[in-house]
Amino acid sequence: MLRPTAKSRRKFIRSTITLGAAGAAMPYWFLGADARADKTSAKNDRPNVGVVGVGARGKYIAKWAAKFGEIVAVCDVDLRRVEKAKAVFDGRPAAYQDFRRLLDRKDIDVIINGTPDHWHTAINLAACRAGKDVYTEKPLTLTIDEGKLLCKVVEQTGRIVQVGTNQRSERCCQTAVELVRNGRIGKLKQVWVALPYYSTKGGPFPKQQPPAELDWNLYQGQAPEHDYCRQRTHRTFRWWYEYAGGIVTDWGNHHVDVAHWGIDCESSGPTSVETRGLFPNPPRPDCYNTPDRFFCRMKYPNGVELLYFSSLNERAVCGEVGEHTRTSPEQIEWLFGKEAPEEIKGFDRNGIMFIGGQGRVFVNRGGVYGAAVEDLKANPLPSDGWRVYPSTDHMANFFECVKTRNRPCAPVQVEHRSVTACHLTNISLRLKRKIAWDPVRQQIVGDAEANAWQKRQQRKPYLVNG
Repeated sequence: MLRPTAKSRRKFIRSTITLGAAGAAMPYWFLGADARADKTSAKNDRPNVGVVGVGARGKYIAKWAAKFGEIVAVCDVDLRRVEKAKAVFDGRPAAYQDFRRLLDRKDIDVIINGTPDHWHTAINLAACRAGKDVYTEKPLTLTIDEGKLLCKVVEQTGRIVQVGTNQRSERCCQTAVELVRNGRIGKLKQVWVALPYYSTKGGPFPKQQPPAELDWNLYQGQAPEHDYCRQRTHRTFRWWYEYAGGIVTDWGNHHVDVAHWGIDCESSGPTSVETRGLFPNPPRPDCYNTPDRFFCRMKYPNGVELLYFSSLNERAVCGEVGEHTRTSPEQIEWLFGKEAPEEIKGFDRNGIMFIGGQGRVFVNRGGVYGAAVEDLKANPLPSDGWRVYPSTDHMANFFECVKTRNRPCAPVQVEHRSVTACHLTNISLRLKRKIAWDPVRQQIVGDAEANAWQKRQQRKPYLVNG
């Protein structure tokens, strides 16, 4: 069999996109509450799912969602990704390049959002307003103001929105939080949140012509207009402030979320944030522009201190980046300051360390460690002790909540607060000063310039607003 040419593949995809959605029977998910409560696995009782953003991560969560629903549509601004996603599902889903056409379909019940960060909120808002429930990748938002708006719209529309902070469904993280919240390490004093040291050394990158299959204008969306280079797309979009928040928000929304869970401030946040960071590239428009090493000190209303930092000796790469930049002793001293524990300066793993008056618990995706963990077998938590929301499969929890209309284990109201702490870290870092935050009013105190950074200037017509 002859392999199709790139031209013929593009012609096929574009023709598929123009077909739109065929009329469909009223899906199971639109039936009454009594019918929804019936747990059945019959194919026609599964919700119809549309996937927006089908890069590497998008395809992964789409395959995960396919265990619980029917993938009937896939969408990406890059038609090459659309073609690959269709192949994953044997060519069955309808194809789209513009998510708005996908949302027009009345037969789609659920949206899986695997787009870059700067598109998360716009698509989540549009999906909620179109009557769809949403599983969205993290970080939840690009700005603090986006989070406030999304919380408001989710409340108004009554949609189920699960954020992909899947550590909430991992037993090791649940165990750590339960130990801390039940006092097994004494009164909580300090939390360390360590992220990997992902190198962002890269550039200058040459200006290129966008591929014919990529809608570069739509990809940029609300972000400022720039010349195309392939490093601005796909995996390495994370290292540009135009589209993301760097490692601070990318891994940060995961680990800070677990820290907030243990601190018991899921509906609150820090009162002060002070950050320093190291940028490996010169400030040029053709270089990655996020830091790869940082240290942040946050204070919380209950007296807990959170130390948030890059683990200098756990080095990782994502996409095409240069070598890790050596951090000199003088830079380490400046970055962490004299008051930071020496252990932090040489940390060689990522994860969350809870430090109490009677011990420590450390957790990451590899497991949970500490004397309190070892003591559990002989001294289990009491039956009336505090317990986390029971979830063992993040996607399964979402689809179950779509059915029951119960709150999911990672709701936007909680994850907005987690990523807000990450956004505040970036604001402090970029302004090079300490900021005070009022977690009740959700405002930066006494600093109008810093407070203005809760939002970003948006490019028309891709405005994210109420």
